[in-house]
Amino acid sequence: MTAQTPSLSTAGWRDYYELTKPRVVMLMILTSVIGMLLAVPGMVPLDVLLLGNLGIALCAGSAAAVNHLVDRHIDLKMARTHNRPIARGRVEPHKALLFALLLGCAGMTILITFINPLTAWLTLASLLGYAVVYTMFLKRATPQNIVIGGIAGAAPPLLGWVAVTGDWHGHGLLLVLIIFAWTPPHFWALAVHRRDDYANADIPMLPVTHGVAYTKLHILLYTFVLFAVTLLPFATGMLGWLYLLGAVVLGIGFIYWAIEMLRDKNPDAGMETFRYSIIYLMALFCIMLLDHYLIAV
Repeated sequence: MTAQTPSLSTAGWRDYYELTKPRVVMLMILTSVIGMLLAVPGMVPLDVLLLGNLGIALCAGSAAAVNHLVDRHIDLKMARTHNRPIARGRVEPHKALLFALLLGCAGMTILITFINPLTAWLTLASLLGYAVVYTMFLKRATPQNIVIGGIAGAAPPLLGWVAVTGDWHGHGLLLVLIIFAWTPPHFWALAVHRRDDYANADIPMLPVTHGVAYTKLHILLYTFVLFAVTLLPFATGMLGWLYLLGAVVLGIGFIYWAIEMLRDKNPDAGMETFRYSIIYLMALFCIMLLDHYLIAV
């Protein structure tokens, strides 16, 4: 696909809403909410639940808007992203930057004022990790971009945990580790499907630099790593048998799709694996919550 000339038009609220990557933010907030609920034996105070996740969501939306802004030129070269608001000229860059700053400042103000400073600074570190370190540097510098940069996207359950407790805990870090291990097979499955897009945009994703077969093998290897990591909440006594059963069943499903990609018999295996990975993460965290309230407590 060749780059297209942006078509200027008036921005609507839907364009600004799209800048925040709402579906990605919703998945992040799901893990943040569950991180909050897992941090305490009972119910999280309503003000912390609402304001904490609002602050985290606003900061995540700010980082997403910066991603749209920085990637506007390469977005035009990719079928998946060529119609994004800044790339197509519906939102001017300076307005997008102002929008991102307003979201980020609002989110930080809420977290510092109503939650606690540690949550605010960890959220800021996550925002900068995604918007600056990953988007501006790692994405264009190394095929390990999604592995190294994945730590920023893995932070929400820890942010939720700290919002409730005001402190670190090893169990909260385990939740981060799960998402950190999940990110490479999740994103590389999409990257295999969109390899030509990334090659056209000159982005060194693993399928572009090392080939599709190499990437599929590493998807399988990381899926095994993920399977092992998801057993840790049971092994450490954080969660019980219900979680263990769910983690094993869901993990076997992920391994099945990774093998299906490696077998190279199904041309849609990449997107099907990518879709399953999203369902996998949502289901895994929901099972954590069920175990926490029905079994572990």
